[in-house]
Amino acid sequence: MTRRVLVFNGDADGLCAAQQLRLSGFVPDAIVTGVKRDIGLLARVEPACDLRVAVADISLDVNRADLLRLLDAGAKVDWYDHHFAGEIPPHAGLTARIETAPDRCSALIVDAALSGRFSSWAVAAAFGDNLGEVAARRGAAAGHDEAALMVLREFGELLNYNAYGESEEDLHHPPAQVFAGFGDCADALAYARDAAIVPQLRAGMAEDLALARAVPSRSIGAGARLLVLPAVAWARRASGVLANELARSRPGQAHAVLTSAPGGYQVSVRAPLSRPYGAAALCRRFATGGGREAAGGINHLPHADLARFEAALAVAYG
Repeated sequence: MTRRVLVFNGDADGLCAAQQLRLSGFVPDAIVTGVKRDIGLLARVEPACDLRVAVADISLDVNRADLLRLLDAGAKVDWYDHHFAGEIPPHAGLTARIETAPDRCSALIVDAALSGRFSSWAVAAAFGDNLGEVAARRGAAAGHDEAALMVLREFGELLNYNAYGESEEDLHHPPAQVFAGFGDCADALAYARDAAIVPQLRAGMAEDLALARAVPSRSIGAGARLLVLPAVAWARRASGVLANELARSRPGQAHAVLTSAPGGYQVSVRAPLSRPYGAAALCRRFATGGGREAAGGINHLPHADLARFEAALAVAYG
């Protein structure tokens, strides 16, 4: 009997992609997820020849060794993602739907594969991934009016906010718990309007962002800005949403939000919305960096590398 495992990032994109896959009939025997920066998730999956794995919104390149381990054991793997993947292994057991264009997210890739059957979840995910124009177009095509799009926008942004933290102790709700709460709800709009988690996250995000917005930023060259948040839980939760907000407020500039951590910083980078490229390449220049064209991150930037990062940011977006 085939055992099914669903592996996904704990942010809006990963959650909403995973929900679409579950609704399509991929009902998992187990799930593997975590905070947004916890992306080496395939290491937690034990290989077996009777295993079917669906993966959403984590980098194939980061998980390459564990993917090959599963494939060599006879597992079948379906992969949906928009992050840098590197070379995709040519293996009969792997089906990879990976698109790295800056106007794509993993939930939109799943949406296309499922012919739009559960598109409200993809719309929420795109809003959460700061793809506002793309989300609005997809939502309008699915028949959602402006009021419905506002609900889906907030829902996606709240799900994304909830994924940021050093560990699950920083979060309001662990991603596995959030996913369990979705149940078999096929309509993200109905869920967003009724779920108790929404007002809880709304209040938490408002409080955290009020503190984060008070932190000043500074120019890095002509085309970028940088700010440093303190090493506290509210800052770790707010960092990604703040980066998205700053990107929307100055669409011609790149933004880097650094959150202080022991020995260095966690980094969130947003490319300019007017030219959403290069964030992943910039972050991959540092040991724990990665991402996608429009947005990237570095899990740990040592203090000694801050000047090098600032110089690279200025060159990339000068």
